[in-house]
Amino acid sequence: MPVSSPPVADGAILIDEQGHIAEAGPDDQVSRPTESLHRHLDGAALMPGLVNTHTHLELTGFAGQVEDDDFRAWINHLIRVKAARSDEAFFVAAQDGIRAGWRSGVTTVCDTGSTGQVIAALHTLGASGAAHHEVFGAHPDECVPAMKAYSCDLDRLARHATGRVQLGLSPHAPYTVSGALYRAASDLARSHGAPMAVHVAVGADESALLRDFTGTFADAWRERAIPRPSHDAVSPIAWLERHGVLGPRTLCIHVIHATDADAELIARNRCAVAHCPRSNRRHHAADARVRRFLDRGIRLGLGTDSEVSVAPPDLFAEARAARLLAGWDAAATVRALTVGGAEALGLDSTIGTLEKGKWADLIAVGVGETTDPEEAVLSAGGGGVFGTWLGGRLVHGGSRDDDDPLNPRPGRDIRA
Repeated sequence: MPVSSPPVADGAILIDEQGHIAEAGPDDQVSRPTESLHRHLDGAALMPGLVNTHTHLELTGFAGQVEDDDFRAWINHLIRVKAARSDEAFFVAAQDGIRAGWRSGVTTVCDTGSTGQVIAALHTLGASGAAHHEVFGAHPDECVPAMKAYSCDLDRLARHATGRVQLGLSPHAPYTVSGALYRAASDLARSHGAPMAVHVAVGADESALLRDFTGTFADAWRERAIPRPSHDAVSPIAWLERHGVLGPRTLCIHVIHATDADAELIARNRCAVAHCPRSNRRHHAADARVRRFLDRGIRLGLGTDSEVSVAPPDLFAEARAARLLAGWDAAATVRALTVGGAEALGLDSTIGTLEKGKWADLIAVGVGETTDPEEAVLSAGGGGVFGTWLGGRLVHGGSRDDDDPLNPRPGRDIRA
């Protein structure tokens, strides 16, 4: 299932020594070098690895520990739970989250977090993804000290941005970040050519904070003597544009409470959207109107959010929920899981489809005999994934033994 073209019965892929796709197509048209090892995968759909455009992998292991229904209370409870976990435990949790993703077919992640342990875990495991480090500071007076500490953090974490791992910035959300801090973080990101990821237009109280300084977040700001962010009514999306946040390398996360005008701003600034339908319903009992984005050509990927929000993380389940909201057929849904996410992250030149020259990020999904492999893959879901390869390296399935033909080391080919 190349995704860039219709499924191929009895298809094959040849992986080169560097872990890229050398050839892909019908079995009888793909070379069989004499020195290569090969494996025939009966009843399998061979397709690109999934791209998860929004995760919080440092929160792995916290499922079921924060069950508050009120969003602000949920946030405060989560902060207390996080405070009791050590850096080493966050690192181990992030590794567990990455491996769980591999088991369910996810080969690239886009993460946001505050501990810095996810980028370390991605680097250590030789994984693929971006880790966006969060910065907070709702009071304008906090901007300068916050940016000083933040810059030091980014300098420290940059050593992990090697191979297929990127470091990004994440000024957290309109209810935790001042306009001054948004501007400073955005300027820093652009000066370094780094990507940004921002939670925005998530809940009704966030919109009320910026519209007329009402709601639970406004109450919290008054308690802390934080001045009103804007004296004119402005939407969260417009607030970000006012402070230079929106741009081609900006990923807007959730975007539930967005108007047509907001969607126009996102499109005009060529931002992407990370859509997390199950988390949206869990915390806000609301659905993002994704057709607003799709009809304007906005890049859109799917995300699982954290397992504190919805457990277990299941990108296939997100895809099934998104399919109903978007009106996708099976092919469009598979596209959203793969190259759609790659496009949202600006990585579609290297991942997302099975084409010559791209990374050999592959998953094998057991589907049996079928005339509709795309529907069969969606039905099988993550539990049907029995092999995952990252750049031609087996990361899930088989024995990982050098003599195991399921493990396509560079120079091996896979045939389905």
